[in-house]
Amino acid sequence: QVQLVESGGGLVQAGGSLRLSCAASGRAFSMYTMGWFRQAPGKEREFVGAISRSENTWYADSVKGRFTISGDNAKNSVYLQMNSLKPEDTAVYYCAALLSYYRDSYSNKPNDYNYWGQGTQVTVSS
Repeated sequence: QVQLVESGGGLVQAGGSLRLSCAASGRAFSMYTMGWFRQAPGKEREFVGAISRSENTWYADSVKGRFTISGDNAKNSVYLQMNSLKPEDTAVYYCAALLSYYRDSYSNKPNDYNYWGQGTQVTVSS
């Protein structure tokens, strides 16, 4: 069992930055690929990016070059640094954990993930 808690959301102007954190508790955190997803009102949950057990990262095309995912196994935490924010980045952001037997794998499908945080709101004003 893994519990995930996101923090760091808020209101920011376009062009600004935010850093989201996801703190995990529970066993064997290092066995999980961690993903970030977001969901805007009236839209489906979409993949933002992921970090594998080997700390490789993948990103959606819409955020590539602007967002960076990092992890700290000692703190059982992952982070999403968001720069050059746009109004279309407005959404509830979720972190999720995927039990991964392979060190360098990820998924961009929400249904593949085993555990989810409660989400944190990010609002970007124009």
